[in-house]
Amino acid sequence: MSDALTLLPDFLLIVTGFLICRHTALNRIVWDGVERLVYFVLFPALLFTAIVRSPLQPAAALPLLSCGLAIVVCGVAMAYALRQFPGVDSRLHASGAQVAFRFNSYVALAMAERLAGAQGLAWTALLVAVCVPVCNIAAVWPLARHGGQGYLRELSRNPLILSTGGGLAFNLLGLQLPDLASLTLSRIGAAALPLGLMAVGAGLQMGALREAPRLAASLLTIRHALLPLVAVALVLWVGLPPAQQAVVVAFAALPTASSAYVLATRMGGHGGFVAGLVTLSTLIGMIGLPLALLLLRAAAAWTA
Repeated sequence: MSDALTLLPDFLLIVTGFLICRHTALNRIVWDGVERLVYFVLFPALLFTAIVRSPLQPAAALPLLSCGLAIVVCGVAMAYALRQFPGVDSRLHASGAQVAFRFNSYVALAMAERLAGAQGLAWTALLVAVCVPVCNIAAVWPLARHGGQGYLRELSRNPLILSTGGGLAFNLLGLQLPDLASLTLSRIGAAALPLGLMAVGAGLQMGALREAPRLAASLLTIRHALLPLVAVALVLWVGLPPAQQAVVVAFAALPTASSAYVLATRMGGHGGFVAGLVTLSTLIGMIGLPLALLLLRAAAAWTA
């Protein structure tokens, strides 16, 4: 199955969520509850069990994690640099900068399992564990600085950070879950991906992108063009195994986090502008992610 067809079922779930939300009685009120359930219960269970089930080998995972962190740091640096461009509105930049470097974890984990099976899921869970705190700190900082708010409390209560940190500690201590607890958490986590992807589709909307089209285009260019190019060059230079190369490049080409809208709105940013960016990023990702994997394949063949 080609890269595009491999990811097609996941994007069809996004489209399904959009259609159900717009054309049935299961409207935004229902999906608001689904999003909270996925974010606070299902997704943390999936992250925790994915990390706990796979024995960690720090030396083997270090190149993979280094590549993931380097990609995120590049995205943060490029997004922050846009603030120095003339005519950039500070509120719009503070709200939208996160779109350039944050990633949709639901799509990431669904994609990883299709690309590299259970091992790919574990690798991506590690990437999420390491990169989510960095992304959240980098996303909250411009909004907190613009609005004069603190951010340490928000970070300490983030369910993704708590679950991934707990999974890492559990794994490194050599602990094992009882069979009943492992099976229960696995079944809870299994519901996270389909519901999470459908919730992404239910939240799609076009916002006030016309207020700053150049800023929007720049942020999406970083997210969907520059970071995948950085990833392809990086994984080939480091010499990661082929399966890890695919996981890292796909990680770099992901749509942005759907929760970016919630963060911007909660911290006094421009929610409409971010909603439009999230929607457009998700649509671009449907095409851009498979193209990034095809680019990796071509570059690997050319350098072989």
